[in-house]
Order: sequence, then C-alpha cells, then structure tokens
Amino acid sequence: MRLWLIPMTYVAASAVCGIVWPRIWRHFLSSYVVDVSVASAQAVLAAVASGMMALTGLVFALAFVMVQFSATAYSPRLVNWLARDPLLYHAMGAFSATFIYALFTLATVDRGGSSAVPMFSMVLVGAMMLLSMFFFARLVDRLTDLQITNVLQFVGNHGREVIRAMLNESDGGAETESNTAQWHADGVQHGLTIQTLKYSGYPLTVTELDTKSLTDWAERGEAVIEMVAVVGDTLVDGSIVLRMHGGNGKVLLKDLMQAVHLGTERTFTQDPKYPIRLLVDIAIKALSPAINDPTTAVQAIDQIEDLLRRISRCDLQARHLRGTRGALRVIVPMPTWDHYLTLAFDEIRQFGASSVQIMRRLRATLTGLEEATTASRAIAIHQYLQHLDWAIERAQLDARDKQTALQEDQQGLGFSRSRPDTFSQAASPAIPSFADTAGGKDGTS
Repeated sequence: MRLWLIPMTYVAASAVCGIVWPRIWRHFLSSYVVDVSVASAQAVLAAVASGMMALTGLVFALAFVMVQFSATAYSPRLVNWLARDPLLYHAMGAFSATFIYALFTLATVDRGGSSAVPMFSMVLVGAMMLLSMFFFARLVDRLTDLQITNVLQFVGNHGREVIRAMLNESDGGAETESNTAQWHADGVQHGLTIQTLKYSGYPLTVTELDTKSLTDWAERGEAVIEMVAVVGDTLVDGSIVLRMHGGNGKVLLKDLMQAVHLGTERTFTQDPKYPIRLLVDIAIKALSPAINDPTTAVQAIDQIEDLLRRISRCDLQARHLRGTRGALRVIVPMPTWDHYLTLAFDEIRQFGASSVQIMRRLRATLTGLEEATTASRAIAIHQYLQHLDWAIERAQLDARDKQTALQEDQQGLGFSRSRPDTFSQAASPAIPSFADTAGGKDGTS
C-alpha cells in the first residue's frame, strides 16, 4: 500500500461523514442537540480546527527531525524507514480529518437560524480530537526510537527475521558441496542451448526473486534457469539477469523478468546481507574522525556477532530448486561464509585499526565465532584472526597499546578475558613481528 493513501483515506472519510451525517441528523435525529449556546459551540469548533492544522505542521517538523538526525548520525539508508513510518501518515490523516470534520460541523451549527447544535457531530469531533492527541503522544514517544540502542536493535531484529526466513539451519552448520560446476560441465557436453536475459532501463536494485514463478516457468519450458543477478544487485542497462539452459521454446525471456522484482533501493526481503551492511555503515560512521565514537561501533558489532552466529548454523550452498518431477529447474547463487566475514569485518577493521577498543571487541567476536561454528568455517575465522593480528602490528600504536589490543574484551574496554601473551606472535608465524616490521624487513620504514 502506498503510504500517501493513508492520510487521503482519513480525509475522504471525514469529508463523506461531514456531508452525509448532518443530513441524517436533520431529517431523523434533529431532536438530539447540545445544550450550549451557538457562540460557544462555534468557538470550540474553530479552536479545534485551527489547533489541528498546527499539529499537522508539527508532524512535518518531527518527520524532518527524524530524517535529518538519522541521516547525519547513523546512515542515509535508514532515512527511508524512519521517514516512511506509517505512524506519521496515520497522525497526519487523523489531524487533517479532525480539521475537515470540524469545519463541516461548524457549518451545520445554527443552520437556517435554528440555534441548534447537533449532538452527535459535536461528540464525533471530540472523539476525533482525542484520537489526534493519542497519535501526537505516540509521535513524541517515537522520538525515543532514534536512540542508538533502539536503532541497532531495529536493524538486528530485521536481520534475524530475514535469516530465519531465507537460510535453512543445518546440522552444526555443515555446508554441503554444490553441484553447479558439474551441472555446467554436463550441459556443455550435451549441447544445451543458452539464452541470456539482459536488463534494459534505468539502474534499479533487485529486491526480491519470485522463485516459485521462476520454477514454474522453467518447468513449462523444460529448461534450467541460472540466476546471474541476485537480491541486492543493482541492474544497469545491459546487465545480465539470468541464463536459460535448454528449453522447448514455450517460454519467452521477457516473461521471466516479471519474476525479478526491482526497486530503487535494497530492502530486507530475501537479503540477509543488507542488515549487516547497515550495521557496518553505522559502525564505520561512528569511527570517522568527525564523530569519533567507538562505543557505538562496539554496540553495532554486538548485533553483527549475533547475526553471524545465526548464519554460521545455516546451510549457505547455492539454492537448487526442482520441479514437480524432481528435475533441476532454478539455480540461485548464495553468499559464502567468507563473503559474510568480509562484509562484516573488513571495513570496521580498516577504519578502527587505531582504536584499541575496536580491536579488542573484534577479537572477542571472532574468537567466539570460531568456538561456535564448524571446523571448516573456523579455519576461515582463524585466518581472519591472523589478519587482525597483522593489522594491530601495523597500526599506529605504541607497544603497550598493541599488547592491550591483542586481548579479548566483549565490552571493548571493560573486562578482558585473556592474557596478552595468549596471542603471542609465535602462535601466528605467518605474521611478521613488530620488531621485524620496524626494522624494515618488509620494505617499509
């Protein structure tokens, strides 16, 4: 539903009630009146109408504050979620509806010199005013959602939902081997024809894949569809969207494009990488020299670690979708464990290399992940720990700070859980020692 329809629905409903209800009152319920003077009723209705317009302006002011604050303090990609909060549109609709209905009721008071004040219209105006006050209170309360803890929790919750919906939890996180390469070899050997679907138009982002429709189309055409573009990719003119292998000619490539949903920006739908991307954006912005807030980055890493722990228990192989007769029909590539590690930690490690707090928190995160996942994925994490040691050795820190940075600390700087000598350079022979680096053995000074 387009959000602008919400206030328009309120306005349309209030206008209809303002036209119809006075006529019903005049013909059937004219004996029900309010025992107040006409002047008093008109003053009340005029005050309600003018007050509602002031509150409507306040809604715009609050929306502007939310947009400006979120874009400056967190990430521009969060602006759309906060500015398009349905509560804002419901509040705007309630204020506008109260204003319009108060005007219609004002025109009904003392109509034809009757000196009558319609009871039900006045009661409805009062009820709508109370509803408007409720929305106003909710808007003020919503400002607390701009606190960094609530924003990070908001992004993390969406990430947990999409992981639960998109990724299947496997036994211990074992990752089975994909047979995509073998299928390609067999296809070439049997001479399967290949048709390529290319995108034409302005740059748009893949927001969702209708895999059921793709499978049905592939089943109808007796073909195999290999997705090249995945959720989160931006398609530019000429980008390859998919390849169709084989087929009986009953499926047109342009029909397959209907199953690829496009939008102006990425969404959480079918994209477990996007919440991690947003959390990383918040973290590296907090680490910028203009803000210099490593504690916010530590809080973002808390959410990132939780998401990665959940992903580490999931099967990350490419999705092979089969038709009703069991034949392979659609291949959808998926990010690997290394992709998730790179996305989650590379930029934070680079921008936080000079922060002892960030290095300690990253080490605690990686150590915890290494203990919680399978042996194959633990190898990648261990290699990343070695890379982190190397980054600390190269950082512009003195020897004592580097020794402190080599400790694990879930709080960043608060309570270390290991001794500095636990991570001695002897345990990581691939990383040159600080003395060797300072001495220029790697060609630097």
